[in-house]
Amino acid sequence: MKIATFAAALALAVSFAGPAHAQQEERVKAELKKKVPEAPVDAVRKISYGGLYEVVIGGDIYYTDEAASFLVVGSIVDLKTKTNITDVRKQQVNAIKWSELPLDQAVKITRGNGSRKVAVFADPNCGYCKRFERDLLGVSDITVYVFLYPILAPDSLEKSKAVWCSADRGKAWLDYMTRDTALGGDTSCATPIDKILALGKEKRVQGTPTIIFENGDRVPGAMTKADFEKKLAESKPAKTASAK
Repeated sequence: MKIATFAAALALAVSFAGPAHAQQEERVKAELKKKVPEAPVDAVRKISYGGLYEVVIGGDIYYTDEAASFLVVGSIVDLKTKTNITDVRKQQVNAIKWSELPLDQAVKITRGNGSRKVAVFADPNCGYCKRFERDLLGVSDITVYVFLYPILAPDSLEKSKAVWCSADRGKAWLDYMTRDTALGGDTSCATPIDKILALGKEKRVQGTPTIIFENGDRVPGAMTKADFEKKLAESKPAKTASAK
């Protein structure tokens, strides 16, 4: 079973949970907060595996029982469908809606007709980001929105400002990341970098590159060109009935 299909079925099953389940889930959540006060429990829900409850903490998935007497760290695999349901749920929990991204605050790079879209949180000092950008040079018909996310080194902020203050931001970014061309010296313009840092913290973007696809899926870390192309094809939003 494809992950997207399984994820949809999983979401539908959750929607049928009744009030009794909701009350018990709140009791489990309260018990966990008492027993593990240092762990910010975001959500608890009953799942259809072994009477377990799924616990979401900071984007990670754990499992417990109705008495919150233990926490299980690891994955649940549905042997019928051969699907890792923990991975599916982590993808759902950590998804970022494309509509929530402030694309006007990103460095925009377009190749070909730009019909395929992706966003990347990237640091100018990130070696994996540089490798990913070099791989992207061979990807056609794409629009890449680069959110400058200076978190790796003391001079990451100044380099990010230099990119944003360039006359051609896309060219400045690509020249630096793929050809090691020196950045311009102007860092005095107003930038959205503080807002992007706040957004990244809110969305739990903890490393670079972090890649966001149009369907909301996120991938932490660089991808090979083949894997990226495959993910692009899988994640393109379905056209509505009225779409031309």
